[in-house]
Amino acid sequence: MKQAMKLAMNSATDIASAVRAGRISALSVLEDALVRIDAGAALGAFTDLCTERARAAAASIDAKVAAGEDPGPLAGVPVAVKNLYDIKGLTTRAGSRINRSHPPASQDATLVARLEAAGAIIVGALNMGEYAYDFTGENVHDGPSRNPHAPDRMSGGSSGGSGVAAAAGLVAIALGTDTNGSIRVPSALCGCFGLKPTYGRLPRTGTFPFVASLDHVGPMARSVMDLALSYDAMQGADIGDPGCAGRPIAPTSSELARGAGGLRIAVAGGYFARGGEPAAFEAVARAAQALDATKIVEIPDAGVARAAAYIITMAEGAALHLDRLRSAGPDFDPAVRERLIAGAMLPAAWVQKAQKFRRVYAERVSALFADVDVILAPATPCRAPLIGQQSFVLDGVEMPVRPNLGVFTQPISFIGLPVVTAPVFLEKGALPLGVQVIAAPWREDLALRVAQALETLGVATSPVALQPD
Repeated sequence: MKQAMKLAMNSATDIASAVRAGRISALSVLEDALVRIDAGAALGAFTDLCTERARAAAASIDAKVAAGEDPGPLAGVPVAVKNLYDIKGLTTRAGSRINRSHPPASQDATLVARLEAAGAIIVGALNMGEYAYDFTGENVHDGPSRNPHAPDRMSGGSSGGSGVAAAAGLVAIALGTDTNGSIRVPSALCGCFGLKPTYGRLPRTGTFPFVASLDHVGPMARSVMDLALSYDAMQGADIGDPGCAGRPIAPTSSELARGAGGLRIAVAGGYFARGGEPAAFEAVARAAQALDATKIVEIPDAGVARAAAYIITMAEGAALHLDRLRSAGPDFDPAVRERLIAGAMLPAAWVQKAQKFRRVYAERVSALFADVDVILAPATPCRAPLIGQQSFVLDGVEMPVRPNLGVFTQPISFIGLPVVTAPVFLEKGALPLGVQVIAAPWREDLALRVAQALETLGVATSPVALQPD
């Protein structure tokens, strides 16, 4: 078992390099990944596998290599995607009971197709919070996705299965989505790297929506280079997503070697320096010290931004699901249903005010980037809570877990800024924390460079959580 699981534990970069050079076969990597996925089944990361498709793709890649053709920069890399991405032949559940009656997808989501075109092997769909309205990784229909470092702990959500699959080494790259923090929270709690690109940078075509004006898509992996390689392969405009910006492709993997040298790096103070456990801020301080970042900036009105993000999320989410609430209300997770019903009753004036504030807030935060290139902030207020835990104490105040895991992520995605989550283990045996590396719009390259510097310095690490027996 131990030997059979070694190949799939490698980084995407190493796998692709070895497959393209003919040193290993794509099929051998895939079979090892399937063994690992089976061994890690109790973690609840996967909802569906597409084994026949994956084996056919691996055989095609091996045939290309044998013929002297280049199968792509992600050749033979096992990839899995959150189950709100369409995978041809699978029903797109979006974490719900209701969607299970839908017919299988007739084609792949754009990002799935782009990764496969780059040589990646799609192995299956991943567990998630119902309709992406979740920060915990707990799903009442499929069971929770479990933190691979401590299976009694939350994975974070709503891309919980994605965080588990990446951190446990079940796949090299996983795709998630992020509306209010759903890539960054599970990346932090599970201990992997995650990229939430600028709003509109990657197309959402073929994904089940949640909040159209806040939804982002992006990768999760165990190294910054793997994030960059997958992100580069997914870039490009797509008319199928009206929110996708028509910007030219801007490769980032070739920029990582530049590191953080010459970049103006600051630490977020004020709102981002309170309301969490001391360890959350210690992780940021450790990253700042390693980068020699001493400047403190205050992101203005972050608390108001979070409240406005809640209003927009509730209102848009309720509008999307209104017919389902009427026709299939009992089939919802009760916690999700209650929030959607509450959103349907919000006054229109509140939503309008939240959207107006959004524009003002975006201008204020953008002004900060005249003096800094990157801002560091905590990703979550604490390490992973126990599965089923309903409340925690932050700054002496008992608060509900579910909404407050996103206390530091919501004010950032509210205006679509690009962020890389860098996982930090403060001491051996401790659960991970996450540091948000935040950049100005369209500067994913800067966030990735700083995260790469933290990885090179050994401050940010993503060890494989599930080791062979």
